[in-house]
Amino acid sequence: MMRLVVGGSELDGLELLEPAASIRLLVPWPDEPFDLPSWNGNEFLLSDGRRPLLRTFTPVKVDGDELTIDIVRHPGGGVSAWVEQAQPGDPCAVSGPGRGETIDSSAARYLLLGDETAIPAIEQLLDAIPESTKIDVHIELGHPAARIELPPHPQATITWHDAAANEPPGGSLRRTIEAAVIDNATRVWAAGEAASVQAIRKHLFEQRDVPRAHTTIRGYWKLPR
Repeated sequence: MMRLVVGGSELDGLELLEPAASIRLLVPWPDEPFDLPSWNGNEFLLSDGRRPLLRTFTPVKVDGDELTIDIVRHPGGGVSAWVEQAQPGDPCAVSGPGRGETIDSSAARYLLLGDETAIPAIEQLLDAIPESTKIDVHIELGHPAARIELPPHPQATITWHDAAANEPPGGSLRRTIEAAVIDNATRVWAAGEAASVQAIRKHLFEQRDVPRAHTTIRGYWKLPR
């Protein structure tokens, strides 16, 4: 994991009003100066008409004029490559925030599932869910170095899973949801690789008849992109 702190007076007024909200980070294309894109009502475009290099992230926190983002280190990613070589003072842009999660205070239990990309959102959810609510957290890691200390919650149980080398991402999370007891007082939040969370969504809705209003299922990335 790589921690990126974006700072500047331009961030004044940026608020994360809901946990697990998203922002978009826009950075320069390799070997090009930064060109602040404009919004045409549908998408961001550079001055020459091209799309900018951007990715969506769940920020860890906003503290005054500083925005903290944790990014999974991986080869081949445009923003990941920029973060690896970024230096203090390098320009970038932030758009957002997008919608987050509305916590259901009537729920007796939350089941949170995700991979490395979901850790910042899970951190925020642990801070936002009432202390009286039981939480079961399951996180699958492709590398043990991604294991970090999560915010304390008196009713939370954290289970870390090592990703199996011989199966697609999210295998342990799919097995977890298949074995989980899910009653009407349980809320399920899951995020990670798109095909993996789609399988979780299908299992919940088609095999378990879990109400859609009791779930949040989000694909954060797609193999092999």
